[in-house]
Amino acid sequence: MNSQNTRDLASLLGTQIRRLRLRQNIDQLTLAERAGIALNAVKNLESGKGGTVRSLLNVLRTLGREDWLQSLAPQVSISPLRALEGRPARRRASRRKRTG
Repeated sequence: MNSQNTRDLASLLGTQIRRLRLRQNIDQLTLAERAGIALNAVKNLESGKGGTVRSLLNVLRTLGREDWLQSLAPQVSISPLRALEGRPARRRASRRKRTG
């Protein structure tokens, strides 16, 4: 799966959303209404053409699959090595050094 490009991954995600919707016997229009998004947004997500993060979140929430999000963004824990170093966890990234 590492070799898949963005288009392939969007298509795979769309296929999974479509299958989930059909397993719940919901048509696209009903899903759009329940999720509070446009019908075209549902069609675009399912076809792999993309959509907004907000649309995706609303669809997943409506279909009862918010747990998918946990696999995308697992809770970050403190590294055991960092804990041994005694340094506090970073709160922001360093500024880039400007060249030239």
